[in-house]
Amino acid sequence: MPYRDLKVALIVPCYNEEAAIARVIRAFRQVMPDIDAYVFDNNSTDATAAVAVAEGACVIAVPLRGKGNVVRRMFADVEADIFVMVDGDATYDAASVTRMVDKLIDERLDMVVGCRETAADEAASAYRRGHQWGNRLLTQSVVYIFGGGFTDMLSGYRVFSRRYVKSFPALSTGFEIETELTVHALELRMPYGEVMTPYGARAEGSQSKLSTYRDGWRILKTIARLYVSERPFSFFSICAALLASLSVLLSTPLIVEFLETGLVPRFPTAVLSASMMVCALLSFSCGLILDNVTRGRNEMKRLVYLGIPLAAAARRAS
Repeated sequence: MPYRDLKVALIVPCYNEEAAIARVIRAFRQVMPDIDAYVFDNNSTDATAAVAVAEGACVIAVPLRGKGNVVRRMFADVEADIFVMVDGDATYDAASVTRMVDKLIDERLDMVVGCRETAADEAASAYRRGHQWGNRLLTQSVVYIFGGGFTDMLSGYRVFSRRYVKSFPALSTGFEIETELTVHALELRMPYGEVMTPYGARAEGSQSKLSTYRDGWRILKTIARLYVSERPFSFFSICAALLASLSVLLSTPLIVEFLETGLVPRFPTAVLSASMMVCALLSFSCGLILDNVTRGRNEMKRLVYLGIPLAAAARRAS
């Protein structure tokens, strides 16, 4: 029987997880026997797909490389009331899924994030060097810019409502997709929650595909891109303030000298100062215009989101 009368789908992005994928599927089916398992194989060169098929999962090939491309395909192809997304490396605790799903249903949330917690003696094997402090830095950057109270923005273990999944545009292509997932919930003011869940080392024979510096840089660029697109007034106002300050700094000595002598001895500096002030005004104007555009876009996204029924609430009401 479906879990609490709801169809729950397990969606697993995979790339070369032959050593772990069977363990992931079995663990979740042990907790939720009726869960529908979908494995999205992202051009694996090992037997990931064959192992997943042997475990009874529906395997879908995604030729475009990158986790963001896989998530886009998962959200488009799978139909369910509740979606459980987890990495295929067997590092996340399957037993926590009932707490996460129950929280989503009982509190009528749209997203529940499994926040990773690791015992002190296991942290070295569970995390690669620099990943923990990098995660904290990136998470705090998003919280500072967009608000919210997330503590583990980069977790790959999440539970979503149907209306979240079907309203998510999925523009990212790689590991920066978790940042986009988080900001989407914050920008549409969706109700979300977090559940602490154990996090362990990868299965033997499984290797991490995350590049600490390359993917960290991509995530930083994504945060910057989302800041410009979702907070244009703030971004362009800061640019305007910097340009105006430099303009005033350059022009003040010229104005003082002009008032004293009636001459402008450094004419190129005066032109530069005036040009910077004009650019400051243009930047501020762009911020105002783009802010209105962003508000209109978010209103449309919100209407699309509200047009999708919250399955958990609808089923319980009936």
